[in-house]
Amino acid sequence: MERIYKVMRNAGAASIAMGVILITIGLVTGILSIVEGAILLKRKEDLTF
Repeated sequence: MERIYKVMRNAGAASIAMGVILITIGLVTGILSIVEGAILLKRKEDLTF
């Protein structure tokens, strides 16, 4: 019975760790997208297609 609890504890800890990592990656990606978009808007006149 104790083995089941250890497996469940490890699975829960892994899920929390994965969630924290994914949230961090999402925030960094979002911030970089906003910064790059602001740079493009700032240099709008220099862009030619």
